[in-house]
Amino acid sequence: MWDREIDIREIGGLRIGHAQDNTAKTGVTALVFPEGAWCGCRISGGGPASRETSLTYSETAENKIHAVVLSGGSAFGLAASQGVMSCLEEHGIGFDTHYAKVPLVCQSCLFDLSYGSSTVRPTPEMGYEACEAAFRGESVAQGNVGAGTGATVGKLRTMKNAMKSGLGWYAVQIGELRLAAIVAVNALGDIFDPRTGEELAGMRTDDRSGWLSVEECMADLYRAHCSQPADTIPQNTTIGAVITNAAFGKAQMNKIAAMTVDAYARCIRPAATMMDGDTVYAASTGNVSASLDFVGTLSAAVMERAIVNAVKQSQISEEEFLSSIVQ
Repeated sequence: MWDREIDIREIGGLRIGHAQDNTAKTGVTALVFPEGAWCGCRISGGGPASRETSLTYSETAENKIHAVVLSGGSAFGLAASQGVMSCLEEHGIGFDTHYAKVPLVCQSCLFDLSYGSSTVRPTPEMGYEACEAAFRGESVAQGNVGAGTGATVGKLRTMKNAMKSGLGWYAVQIGELRLAAIVAVNALGDIFDPRTGEELAGMRTDDRSGWLSVEECMADLYRAHCSQPADTIPQNTTIGAVITNAAFGKAQMNKIAAMTVDAYARCIRPAATMMDGDTVYAASTGNVSASLDFVGTLSAAVMERAIVNAVKQSQISEEEFLSSIVQ
């Protein structure tokens, strides 16, 4: 579908930085738009932890966004955006109110409190560090970094049946059009490569020698309880973004975000449950002419590859995984 793969830093108008606590297994990824970006959003899961997503609504003011923050920490992690705002203000970036430049920052968090530490969460200092890393322009790592540091999948039963996941990205170019997807995969469901049908990660048997199906387990729970057990709580959320140099406004980027969610459904089974807070942001940083339908279609295809990379780049030994589960 595309001419070539590119480095995510080639998109233009985008800088990305990570910061993480490798002991507590949580972190922050900052997507910074120094010149601003028209941004849309689609929340398909039932339990999001988010900040300023209303800035992406078509009925709110036509203001560009200066950063999208992806983090761990559940709702506690929303504190990281304050550090990102401080960093952006120091760099002179924000909406000019005449009295001060106010950075417009959206954020979504995933639940990683059951892995590493339940008491150490992303802080303003960690957000500031991720934003500063973005300005340094370093290569953008994948795997157990940033928002993906504590990401896990296949958690319908217990964490001892789950597997490690992480953060991945993929970027492409076709003609003058460039597009990238970045995602932290922290899903209730099992993860598949839609191109091959291969299961990449998900719920393991109790002895961790084989696979259990989250969908089949949900059916068994229904047979036993006619609902999910009362003690089943949201511990998930896949959060990501697509960024393009195509010229679109906020309303169009909301449609592209909605089309990108298709990738979640193709790769994650099930997706968008009430136990997930699945969210996709979509940002436009350029002025290249392109078809809305094609860019939305391309976004979903590139997000698929980013999800696969998030899982493949984050695998660790069984011993290391099990030793990091919060008891």
